[in-house]
Formats: sequence, C-alpha cells, structure tokens
Amino acid sequence: MPVPRSAPPHAVDRPDLRVRLDVGMDAPLTLLVAPAGSGKSVLLTQWAAALDDVLVGWLDLSGADDDAVYFARRLIGELQSLSEGFAELAHAPRAASAGLGDALIEALAASFADVPAEVVVIFDDLHRISNREIVADLWRVVERLPANAHFVFSSRIDLSLGRARHRLEYAPVELRQSDLAFDDAEAAKLLSRITRRSIDDDTATAVVEHTEGWAAGVQLSGLGLRFRTDARQFMDALADSDRLVIDYLSEEVLDAQTSQRRQALLELSVLDELTPGIVEAVAGVDDGAAFLGELEKESLFVVPVGGRTGAFRFHHLFRDLLRYRLRATDAAAEASLLKTAADWYAARGEVGTAIEALLAGSHWSAAMDLILGRGREVYERGETATVARWLAEVPREQRRTRKDAELLYAILEGMSGRAVLAETTARELMADPDLSLELQIVGNSYLAGLVQFLPHPRVYIIDGARAIELLAAERPVALPNLLNLTQPATLETFARVSVARGHLLLGDSRKARTLLREALDGDRSAYAPYRIHALGTLAIAEAWDGYLRRATDFADEALEMSRQLDLLTHAAPADAYLARSLIAIKRGEPEAGAFSLHEGYVRAAANARAQLMWIAHAEARLVDPTGTESTALAPSTPPPPLVADALEAIARRQQREAGRPAKPTNARTWSRVAYEDVASMLASGDPAAARARLASFDLPDPMPPSVFVDVQLLGAWIADLEHRIPDSRDCLRRALEAAQPEELVQPFRRAGTPVLQLLRELPGALEGFRRVILERTGIASQRPHMEALIEPLTARELELLAYLPSRLTNAELAARCFVSLNTVKTHMAHIYRKLDANGRDAAIARARELGLIDEAEIARIG
Repeated sequence: MPVPRSAPPHAVDRPDLRVRLDVGMDAPLTLLVAPAGSGKSVLLTQWAAALDDVLVGWLDLSGADDDAVYFARRLIGELQSLSEGFAELAHAPRAASAGLGDALIEALAASFADVPAEVVVIFDDLHRISNREIVADLWRVVERLPANAHFVFSSRIDLSLGRARHRLEYAPVELRQSDLAFDDAEAAKLLSRITRRSIDDDTATAVVEHTEGWAAGVQLSGLGLRFRTDARQFMDALADSDRLVIDYLSEEVLDAQTSQRRQALLELSVLDELTPGIVEAVAGVDDGAAFLGELEKESLFVVPVGGRTGAFRFHHLFRDLLRYRLRATDAAAEASLLKTAADWYAARGEVGTAIEALLAGSHWSAAMDLILGRGREVYERGETATVARWLAEVPREQRRTRKDAELLYAILEGMSGRAVLAETTARELMADPDLSLELQIVGNSYLAGLVQFLPHPRVYIIDGARAIELLAAERPVALPNLLNLTQPATLETFARVSVARGHLLLGDSRKARTLLREALDGDRSAYAPYRIHALGTLAIAEAWDGYLRRATDFADEALEMSRQLDLLTHAAPADAYLARSLIAIKRGEPEAGAFSLHEGYVRAAANARAQLMWIAHAEARLVDPTGTESTALAPSTPPPPLVADALEAIARRQQREAGRPAKPTNARTWSRVAYEDVASMLASGDPAAARARLASFDLPDPMPPSVFVDVQLLGAWIADLEHRIPDSRDCLRRALEAAQPEELVQPFRRAGTPVLQLLRELPGALEGFRRVILERTGIASQRPHMEALIEPLTARELELLAYLPSRLTNAELAARCFVSLNTVKTHMAHIYRKLDANGRDAAIARARELGLIDEAEIARIG
C-alpha cells in the first residue's frame, strides 16, 4: 500500500467542501480549478484521509510527465501499489509516441473493473503537463471508467479537452477559486494555529479582506504575524504596501528566518524533491530529516510527497520566490548546486534523476556522458523516447560536438517513431567528411532499420548493404558502444534483417525468406529482441507465400520467446502477431486471427512503423474489404509495393465479383494483381485470353504453395470453360494436394463461386480437406447473424466467442492468444453485455441461437 499523505499540521478542516467532493464520486470525474496557493492539495489530502474503504492513488505531476512513457510508468506503479487487481497493467503495451495509446487506455479501464473496491486517483497539478495528447488520453480513460472508479483533476487552469462533453453527460462537481476561498472563521482558525495564539475577529477579517481568502495569502499572513507582536501594526503595513500580497508576505517570512536557514532554503530551491540525504548534500545541513521536520512543523511551505516517507517538495509559489532571490544574489549558484545534486543522485544509482539535474543546470557534457552510458534496458523497457528527450534538451551545437551523442539521438528518435527526424539527423551527420568509419557503420546499420518506418525500401536496402560491406572489411574496427547495441555481430544481424525486410516490402518474398534464414542461422549476437523481430518477419514472409506450417513455427517461437523474456508488450513481437493473423486468414479462419491482428497493429503503431502498419492494413482489408475495423485505416505514407499490389488485387476482386471486371495490366511478373488479370478474363467468359495471359507470366521456380495453388485453380477454371472436364478436375486435385499440408484455404475463397462450385462437383465423397474448404468458404461468404443484436460483436469478440465451448479458462485463453488476461476479461465482458448473458453458459446458448457458433464448435488456433 502507498504511504498515506498527511495534511500540514496547521491545516483547517473544511467539511462542507469534503461533502461536495463526496457527492462528486457519483460521476467519473471531479475538477478542482484554482490558482496556485488556493489550498487544492491540502483539501484533497484531507478528503482522501477521510474516505472509508476507498483505495486512493495520488500523482504529483511535473514537467517530466510530458514524457508519455515516464508518465505511464508512474501511473501504473501508483495503481499497482493500491491493489493486486492492477497487476496485469504490467503487460499492457505502451506507446512510444506522445500519448498513452489505445492499448493502455483499454487496459486501464479493464483493470479498474477488476478491483473489488472503490478507487480514487488524484492527478495533482495537472496543468504541469503541457503534452496535450496525454491530457486528451486521460479524458478518454475517464469516459471508460467503470462505476467503482473516480478521477480527480486538480489544475491551475481549465483543461478544456473533453470538459464540455463531460458537463453535459455526467454533471461533475467542479470546485473553483471562489469555492476554496477562506471565510473569516476559517481564516481565524488557520491564523491561530500558525501564530500559536488567539486571533481576534478584526484581524481575521482584515486578513481575508487583503488576501480575498486566498489560502496562501492567509498562511503567509499567519507566518508574518508569528514574528510580530503587534498584529495591527502588521496589518497596517500590509495595507500601506503597494506591492503584491505574495511578494510582501513572502519577503516578511524569509527575512524572519536565521541567515543559516534562509541560505539553506535558497539553495534547496533548485531541487524538485527534498529528502534528508539530498538536503544534507546540497545545503550542507547536518540533519536533513530534522530540518525538513522543522519546516513542516512551522508551516514553511513544504508539502509531503505521496508514497514516499520523508520526502517533501516546496510549494510551487514559495519555490519560485526562493529561486528568484537565489538567482538575484548569485547567478552561478544554481548550476553549481544542481551539479552537486546530480553527483549525489548518480552515486546512488538514480541515473535518470541525475541526468535531469545536469540538464537543468546546463551541464551538457556531463549529461551526455551519463546518457551515453545507458544500456540495452533503454530499448527493452520502452524508454527510448525519454532518452531522446534528454538529448533533445542539449543544444544542437553542443550535441554536434559529440558525434556519438548526435548519432545516438538519431537512433533513439527512430526507435521512438519519429523516423523523419531520425533520418534527417543521421544523414546530416553521415554527410560529414570527417565522420569516423566506426560511426559510419553504426549509422548505416540503423538507417537501414528505418525500412520499417518510411516508404521507398530500396533506399534502406542500400544503407544495410553498405553496413554489411563495411563490417566485412578486413580492417578491424572498434565500434562506439551505444546502448550496448553496437557490437559488430549485433549490427550485422540488424542490417541483414533490415535488408531482408526491404525485399519483402518490395514484394520479393522469396529473396526475403532466404536472407532472413541466413541472418538467423548466422546470428552470433544472441540479442533476443532483434531475433524476435527477425523470426516474426520471416513468419510473415513464409505465410505470404503459403508455407503456413513453417510460418506458424516461426511466429510461435517469437511469441514464446517474448513471453519468457517479458517482452510481449514490447514492439518486437509485432511482426509475429501479424504473421499469426495472416496464417489464420490464409487458412480461411480470419476470426481466429482477430486478436493477433489487433495486437500486431497496436505494437506497430506504438512507434509509428508505418510499413508494418500497412501490412496490418492489408490483412484487415482481406478480412473486411469495406474497412470498418480500426486496423483497416490506411497510414498516411505511401504503401510499400507488397501492400500496394495486395490492395489493388482486393479492389479488382471486388470489381470482378460485382460483374465489372477490370481491364488487364501490362505486368509480366506474377503477383496478386496478375492473378486478377487472369481471373477477370475468366469472369468475362474468355478462357483463351486467360490461358494466353497466364502463359505470359514469369512464374517463380519452384513455385511456393500459394502460387502453385493459384495457378492450378486458374487452370481448372480455364479447362472448365473450355469443356475439358478431366483436365479441370486434375488441376483441382493438384491444388487440393498442394494446399492440404498447409491447410491453405484462402486461394479457393479468392477464386470465388465458379471454382468453389467445381470443387463441390468433384467426384468422390465430400470429406477431408475438400469439406473443410467448402465449410470455411461457405461460412465466410456470409456475415454472422447479428441482426438481432443492438450492438454487433467485433472480430476479436467473435474469435473469443468461438473458444467458449472449449471451457478454457480466461488465463488459458490469454496464454493461447498471447494477450494479457485483462484483454480477455474486457472482451468477455463485452460479449456478455452484447448477448445479454449473465455468464459463459448463457453466452454459449445465445450465440448458438443466433448461429454465431456451431453446436460442436471449438475454436482452432490459426
């Protein structure tokens, strides 16, 4: 459980405001919007402490939370400290982009529903997050919160994103400056507690009049009165001053301190957080714990940090005042103090905090030294965006003095999904005639990796080939150590896999398969995430060509390796998920791959790998040509040739099936569009032209299963139209013989009704694989009977629904689909709600009634 927050010793209870916050829990969100020093945090602390049987999480936000990865980690950590029900959040994919990402938003909503208690999460100082995507995503989480969950947004400014809609839908409680202002009685209590003496009504009224009930003003007045014996004299001086109340009162409080304490306060103002150790190191205080305890006892504007015993921070207003005075008295002091703090943090292994301190103090070289010392954990934990942000804070002219730092910056930006910036930065650096051979090798290798992100694969094939050439040279090289990912063997494998990906995206799946197998067989790096990437890409290439058994083995190996290394939420297994989806589509069971398609797309989109997103898009269009699934939304970049061919073939097939065959192309190389050229001629009733067109293509030798089956089915169709029935049946039998070992159904579905009818009429018992094809293509030709449902089931829900008769547990389903338990629970809840069922048995019965699952249906994995 997190350490409970405590209100300051002088705090005045405000029961009327607490009651309003209690009422607000009927809605998913409460808003506190008021200027600094209005008492928002103190009120929320008192309210949280008074809640019975409610789990309360608290996030004190800062500018560092603009980093979505950092913010997500903090939020998940806070929730996991509240309840084991949030444990599954550790397995939720996290975006490397600016926001939280759809997958994490979905997982957050599901996790709250899993907790058997009311949960309140307070986001204090939310205005400190300038990243609008994070704020917008928090509103999206609010919209999905179950009844047992409640968020509180506390901010100095209005958070307009989503507010108007929430006002209309939920009527949330909103507390503003006028609500939080102290009245005379409350001010009198606060002043008495701070001054430790009785305060008369006239003095309290005067303080409220001059401060307008502003909590910080009342508190500062109390501190000022503590050091004055004549209250009236103090109030008269305040009334006569033409300075701002905050300036006047703050100066009064500071000037009343001993010179030693005042200096310590000034020096400590450079710190975001105060703990005994750092206080002793930076301010030279003998007993940091006692010092902080005295400040809290004397109400000197220190606020406990939730979840950490003995940790405090200055109230933001008071800290600003201290820093202004420090800078005015000694302009160089802040940088020196931050260097001392950084050294203290680094010595204790708090490297991230040390880097932040060095950057705040403009110690660019020291910051880059620490950043360049980071290892593979940056990539494996999804922290690339964080480290890229640190390097981005270093002025470019300073960063360019360290070419290894500039190259690392480009690599990290690429890994984080900002591929255009990464390529621009890297190519500018590579154009430097003085760039060392070692940095050229690293630069070419990681430029090749952009083949997943940007169009024009040939460009990145050249980069990869150049890296491989330089690595193969006899001259020994000592490569710079960047993230511990630049060993020669690692770079060689990375470059070879990138070149193979380029050939796959160009449509040369055969060459891609060869290169990928060579890269994997010769992989001496043993770096698991890169091997997972490569296995997944090889699985896609194998599946594309119809080698579904090998594709299944490679995809499952990649996903099992990801599971064992706790990398299922990482970007690495995206290819393997998409391969599983493609396998299911090729076997005529697209619903069995719905989860895999979604999970693959989410991971590709998390760091904007547009070329992989295009493959997901093509798969979604194969399943749903009308494009209603989110994965069917096309990326904004041009598609790679592999996908462009597939999408054009889908469009031509739709035209053919609608009775409007497209005109043939001039292509000479076999492709999916080439297939449609022949099929369109057959649909137009011209077998002679179709036969001639088929003979004109340069067919691969040997033909992979998908091509061989396609060619045989076209041959059967041609022979049938030419009334050569025995030849037609021979072609069908050869197609069945080649397709059966791989369970390859999609070519029969793509050929359409004429070929399926020939298959039905083939002599012999309707059994075995022929029966499987006709069943799957028959089912696939009709949409499930969901007209009776108010809200239809999604593809992922249909996949899960098919598993229900198997009696697998939720955990077993999650393991089989390589998804989190929360994902399964979320979709189970959706199924029960949409089918109006109160459990699994009722859902199965309702699904059978609607014809959504067969009596004997137990799902097969693709």
